[in-house]
Amino acid sequence: MTSRSDLTVPIRALASSRAVRSSSVTVRAVVTGCVVALISVFVTALIAVPLSAQAAERAARDSLATQANAIALLLRANNVRKGVLDERPVVAQLRKQDIDLYFITEGKSEPAGLPPNVIQQISRGQGVSERFVWINGNLAMIEGRPMGEGNGVVLARPAATGLARQVLRSLWVPLLAGLASGVLAGILLGRRLARPIRNAAIAAARLSAGDRGVRLSVEPPAEVERLAVSINELAEALTTSEGRQREFLLSISHELRTPLTTIRGYAEALTDGMVDQESAAGVGRTILSEAERLDRLVADLLSLARLEAADFAIEPADVDLSDLIRAAELAFAPRCARHGVRLRVEQPHHPIVVRTDPVRLRQIVDGLVENALRVVPPGQPIVLSVSASPHHAVVEVRDGGPGLTDDDLAVTFERGALYQRYQGIRKVGSGLGLALVAALARRLGGTIEAGHAPEGGARFTVYLPHTVD
Repeated sequence: MTSRSDLTVPIRALASSRAVRSSSVTVRAVVTGCVVALISVFVTALIAVPLSAQAAERAARDSLATQANAIALLLRANNVRKGVLDERPVVAQLRKQDIDLYFITEGKSEPAGLPPNVIQQISRGQGVSERFVWINGNLAMIEGRPMGEGNGVVLARPAATGLARQVLRSLWVPLLAGLASGVLAGILLGRRLARPIRNAAIAAARLSAGDRGVRLSVEPPAEVERLAVSINELAEALTTSEGRQREFLLSISHELRTPLTTIRGYAEALTDGMVDQESAAGVGRTILSEAERLDRLVADLLSLARLEAADFAIEPADVDLSDLIRAAELAFAPRCARHGVRLRVEQPHHPIVVRTDPVRLRQIVDGLVENALRVVPPGQPIVLSVSASPHHAVVEVRDGGPGLTDDDLAVTFERGALYQRYQGIRKVGSGLGLALVAALARRLGGTIEAGHAPEGGARFTVYLPHTVD
């Protein structure tokens, strides 16, 4: 048996190779997180920049309007006229803000360049507030206020103030911070999501290397919990299956050793001349009986192995179940008589014909009768029964033996299960017969179930589909 230390190298190799492959999950998760963060930042910029630019533009217009009102009041209060504007500190301050001041008097603007309709509105004593106006070939935003007597002032600033660029310059730091946070979150999330997958891959590698002590901690989210539970259940199932396999092999080795020991003992006695002529026939019969027992055991093992193969031959034909049961009765009647067992057949008066393999079906019946003969005491019955339902043909073998408990019914058709339970308690076979019968029934497209017989022993019922009218 391979030791735990012998498995260390392949386990580490498998774990590392699986970990390398599973790192692609981390990479993909990180890349996905980064892409999502980039898209989020881009969409945020598309929405935030225009909104911020519009807000900044409204603020600029409000500021320009406030300045226009203030300058109009100032000029009107001080009765300022054309020619002294350039000397006012307020005008110099406006020019620092890239704002031009136009004074309107007598239907003209100083300096020139304002559109005639703007001049006319101011001259009529109407205020002006325009977002886009062409002044000297450039777009400008203007705010004009009348001062009475056809006079007024107009403040103009370029419409292309670069507000969008200013907003973008002010937003790039938070946008970059958001992108960096998204990338970091993607990395952490990717590693968090990939960790249970890496652990599951390592656990699967250890399981494939023979380590059945592997268990994963069950932790959220739900998908990871299900994965961990599935791996743990797989480990438990493998442990149980391998334990049963070991027990089965031990039981088979015991079944093989018993007749071989008998044959070997009698063969040595014959070789040493310890068997006289009168006893030779009895010794020969014993050796033949044990050889036949070995032959049946080997045949059952081969049949079970062949049943797992895809090319297992099934040759269906129309079979009258009544004829098949009567043939089985004729075959087993002498043996039942020798054991003192009463063999009885129950069948309807009309034929029951099914489409199945007669050889395999007879193998099922023979196996069930052999199993009953092993345990039924003298004077008790074995019943062969056939019947039909609307969808199935039914073949039953019942007996008056010790029967099965309710716990036995759950494991009746598992290889070696009943052998392990009743070895040394009552007569038992190798534990292969019932497993072989169940596998044959499945290959014929039917099912088999075990239960309690009215005769007091076990009942085995085979259901076969497709009754032929």
